[in-house]
Amino acid sequence: MIDRYKRWLIQLCLTAMMAGGWSLSAQAEDTLIWLLRDLPPLTIFDGPGKDQGALDQLLPMLIEHLPQYRHQVLHVNRARGMQMLRESTFTCDPSLLWTPERAKYIVFSRQAFISVSNGITIRRSQQEAVTAFIVDGQFDLQAFLDAHKARVGAIAERSYGPVIDERLRQADAQSLALHYGNDALGSLLQMQRLGRLEAVLGYWPEIRYHALRQGIAVDDLSFYPIKGSAPYQRTHIGCSDTPQGREAIERIDQALHDIPVEQVQKSYAAWLDPVMREHYLRDNPNFFQEVPTP
Repeated sequence: MIDRYKRWLIQLCLTAMMAGGWSLSAQAEDTLIWLLRDLPPLTIFDGPGKDQGALDQLLPMLIEHLPQYRHQVLHVNRARGMQMLRESTFTCDPSLLWTPERAKYIVFSRQAFISVSNGITIRRSQQEAVTAFIVDGQFDLQAFLDAHKARVGAIAERSYGPVIDERLRQADAQSLALHYGNDALGSLLQMQRLGRLEAVLGYWPEIRYHALRQGIAVDDLSFYPIKGSAPYQRTHIGCSDTPQGREAIERIDQALHDIPVEQVQKSYAAWLDPVMREHYLRDNPNFFQEVPTP
């Protein structure tokens, strides 16, 4: 009962911080700035399920294990968040994929979370036009981009995983529509609805959430994993590669070791569609096997 009350109290404080950027502790010396982006169902800023995302639940647990710091939360889009992590500030992001490029200026934690990998969404009305690119239930993004007959929507400076990132790096700029805004995915889905994009990249639970908020029927969309991509992605906490950031990651790694993240995984699974949820929970025990930290 006491632990439940403590967690409720921390969640209450975190909500206040999100609303006004307040500090959690006036006695701690350094202020750790957490960079959060609207990424349902991991973090949910507004609407149904506000503050009920999987990482919305993990962050108060982390804060509880890091009493050495004041904690401040900033809502940022992906591009702004990456800009701040490049600067010599004491900032951390709890929802990052490791990439070689990011590792040049970000220090990463051990595995913090597992999510279903990014894929591509097509409107069912356009399904016949892309049939040639669907093989064994997977979408051949490379062939699609090479065709130079369509545009793919993506969020600027987001990593979609190594396979997709490489495909986007090699793509003709005319084939991509990169969005930098705060409601980037919602805007891309509207562009797709209006026929200005043929496909949109993202996580399926995230796409479903934003489609409903945009008044787009989920049944009008089809989602496909990308050919060559792993089915799941390992998410890390990343901090600016500064002395403060490196020290914080050591403490965060210890906190992640002590926190029962399995319950966070189950919370995430509740947002998946039935088939995806069944596979995710079936594979769940394997997620916690030790893997080398990048």
